[in-house]
Amino acid sequence: MAKSPEEEGMVYHGRINVPYTWYVGECGSRFFTEIRDNKRIMGTKCPTCNVVYVPPRLRCGKCFTAAEKWVELGATGTLQTFTIVHYTESVIHKMEAPFAFGLIKLDGADTGLLHLLGEVELKNIKTGMRVEAVFAEERKGNILDIKYFKPV
Repeated sequence: MAKSPEEEGMVYHGRINVPYTWYVGECGSRFFTEIRDNKRIMGTKCPTCNVVYVPPRLRCGKCFTAAEKWVELGATGTLQTFTIVHYTESVIHKMEAPFAFGLIKLDGADTGLLHLLGEVELKNIKTGMRVEAVFAEERKGNILDIKYFKPV
């Protein structure tokens, strides 16, 4: 027996913009508020392992102890690794291609922060180079309040 159009279902091919609000939680909120209001990058420290996490976490990933101690990190760090992006996706990318993302281990942290690299010739990017955060003029309370990291 043939199915009715309602039973067949309908498939829509295209894009639908679905606006939503996402709560980053207590930990993420403090992290973004410190960057927005004070240009300070904060992490959390495990009292058992002494591991400093940035972005901050509520629990240590090694021993699961509550990482309740907040520590201020510097705005400088070391580039651990990077990738160069050669295409532009206007909805996602905030820079025109080609541009680079890097994993930055901030001074005082034990984990890396993935972010954009700027004010650098792509051919001159090297693992191990020292970088510093450049904060956006108008900060809104998200990760792009750090505009990018540039070479020191």
